Amino acid sequence: MEERFFAAIFQYYFIALGVMIGGTLIGTIGAFATGEAPFTYMNRLAKSLRIWAIVAAIGGTFDAITNFEKGFYDGSTIDIFKQIILILSAMGGVQTALLIIEWLIQEEVS
Repeated sequence: MEERFFAAIFQYYFIALGVMIGGTLIGTIGAFATGEAPFTYMNRLAKSLRIWAIVAAIGGTFDAITNFEKGFYDGSTIDIFKQIILILSAMGGVQTALLIIEWLIQEEVS
């Protein structure tokens, strides 16, 4: 069971990273096609995709809520801890993607 948990940590990290980078780059193609400033739009898009990348990585919010509920009601604190670690892993993927996007556009994404 532990091997699956560690595999899930890496998967959540890279799913969030991929959603951020892929969504931002592909979305910027649309901005370029419509005549908007691509790097400015990339900055805005990266800001708005943050939470959705985390939600996509954890597989939707209902699974996370179910795991928290199981942890609270069944007294299984390890499930709560594991879910928090998985969410933090997804957040790490988002932060890494934001760092890569900041390097690309030479502007801080805040």
